[in-house]
Amino acid sequence: MQHPTYKALCELGKALKTIFLCDHLRLESLRREIHEGLQVIENGNSANSFILYGKGGEFTSNKCEDQEVLMLSLHLLQICLVYIIKWQHVNPYGTFTLDMNVGLPLKELA
Repeated sequence: MQHPTYKALCELGKALKTIFLCDHLRLESLRREIHEGLQVIENGNSANSFILYGKGGEFTSNKCEDQEVLMLSLHLLQICLVYIIKWQHVNPYGTFTLDMNVGLPLKELA
């Protein structure tokens, strides 16, 4: 038998989910915002897979120290790629070309 508080919270969760789904169907702006957020996540996941190309995008070691070094390295590379904006020109084999005399097309990205 379940506790009444648990049952009440489950019903509240169902009601909130229903309200969200109704808003999602009703509001194009909400659908657009969700889609844009998903695009950001997908781009980030794609970049992570690209950075960790040699390991299939996964942490292959079960040693805590190795996982920590890999995670910190991934985080550092992610931060660097944020400043570059686009990562398609980066070669995962160790070299990349970046012309510092040419500005980034930020107006085109906005």
